[in-house]
Amino acid sequence: MCATLTDTARDRERQDETTLRERIAANPEPAIAWSLVAVALIGLEFGAFIAGLLLVVDSAVIAVTALIEVTVGLVSPSASESIVGIQQAASGTLDGFRSTANSLPTLLSRETIPNQGYKTGPNGPWENTFLGLEPAVAWAIRAALVYAYAAFVSFWAFRGWKIFRANYRQSDWTPRDDVIDRLDGHRWAQFGIIVVLIFTTMALFAPALGPTTVEQNIQSPYSHELQYFDAEDGEVRTALVGDANFNSKSKGNGEQNVGPMTYDDFGRFHPFGTLTNGRDLFTFAVMGARISLTVSALSMAIAGLIAIVMSLASAYYKGIVDLAAILSADGITSIPQLLLLLMVAMAFQGHWLSDVFNGGFLLALVFGFTGWPGLWRAVRGPALQVSEEEWIDAARSFGQRPSVTMRKHMLPYVLPYLLIYGSMAVGGIIIALSALSFIGSGLGINPPTPAWGRAISMGREYVSTQSWHIALIPGVLIVVLVTGLNAFGDGIRDAIDPESEGGAEEEAAAGGTAG
Repeated sequence: MCATLTDTARDRERQDETTLRERIAANPEPAIAWSLVAVALIGLEFGAFIAGLLLVVDSAVIAVTALIEVTVGLVSPSASESIVGIQQAASGTLDGFRSTANSLPTLLSRETIPNQGYKTGPNGPWENTFLGLEPAVAWAIRAALVYAYAAFVSFWAFRGWKIFRANYRQSDWTPRDDVIDRLDGHRWAQFGIIVVLIFTTMALFAPALGPTTVEQNIQSPYSHELQYFDAEDGEVRTALVGDANFNSKSKGNGEQNVGPMTYDDFGRFHPFGTLTNGRDLFTFAVMGARISLTVSALSMAIAGLIAIVMSLASAYYKGIVDLAAILSADGITSIPQLLLLLMVAMAFQGHWLSDVFNGGFLLALVFGFTGWPGLWRAVRGPALQVSEEEWIDAARSFGQRPSVTMRKHMLPYVLPYLLIYGSMAVGGIIIALSALSFIGSGLGINPPTPAWGRAISMGREYVSTQSWHIALIPGVLIVVLVTGLNAFGDGIRDAIDPESEGGAEEEAAAGGTAG
């Protein structure tokens, strides 16, 4: 028995010393089986996958060059112009590559399952649609396949983590295992996860989900044509998309209203109906989801990075560093966010930064740099708590570098709390973005780029009419998404700290009874 225990300890010690590559080489079958399916899933959407990566790279290039350009511009305007030229050249090259990637046919693309067509007679058949089906049916098939694909990708990613945990992870147990086990029975958290996945899929696959495209229906409607069956003449005619939009407006009365799940007079199917200008509301909504989630995610990345760095540094060094963090946070909090947004909008009016992400980049910067004090206060307590643990003192006594101690021993403890409060803060940013677009006046996302708040503003006069869908549907989307984000944050909090779900109250009741 002793020999067995010794051998087991030695085996575990040798396993701890091996790299992940060596552990996979020793047992490759699970990794190969999982990787083959993962490669197949990427291959089905290879063009969209590459385009998404290029978009992330382009965003990183814009962010870095913007910071450099603004900093250098304070000293040398000519040098800042050179930086702008470099940025434009790099973005132009990436845009070309992204256009090429987007042109690649994929399983879920509009070209593979088209839904825009026209009737050849009063009772059909339909031309240029998938298998000659009605546009509504073709669109529903494509949308269902998109969400089925996204669901399977999410499932397979989670399965990959389980395979890693069972076969290749060095430790048999980590605190994350208990967190995931608790989430398995947490219905409120599962609701939040499902909502987040639904809206994330909506944002990632917005071009494929819409019954039409933003460029054709919203941005340049008079540069595109469509064919439709004219019931009066009994012939197939051609019209500009802009003219078709003009004659498909929803303005509250029976003659000017295209409601949800209906066709307009030009044979176009509208799952959510049309806007007051005749544009498709569903296409507007899904692209609005992409804008909202992109800006809020970028804002949280900026705010979260600053909050983590400040909380770890102030908890580790304490003293003057903690005081400096407190003063910085209080100073930023004292500035009204709306006033700062107005100042930034005026200062960068006409600047190339105001056109990046249609004004969303500047909004993300403002929300990020004004939102970190709230996150910092939320994670400062856990950071101070873990900084007093014995293993932190042991790391100091062994001469470990502070950066290594903070990254290895403090960050894993603090990061879950950032996830909790960050997910809840995202909901606030989404509401603020919608409010800015609702107000207009140069704030929010630049028109005609889709924004949920703008749709609500357009439809507020028609809430009690047949065109109720214009304001109600985007409003419901905002409420559901923010509720889902809060549910996700609540679930993570309960999974990390089981006592927050009622354990403390039960202990108090038991103590009172015993007394």
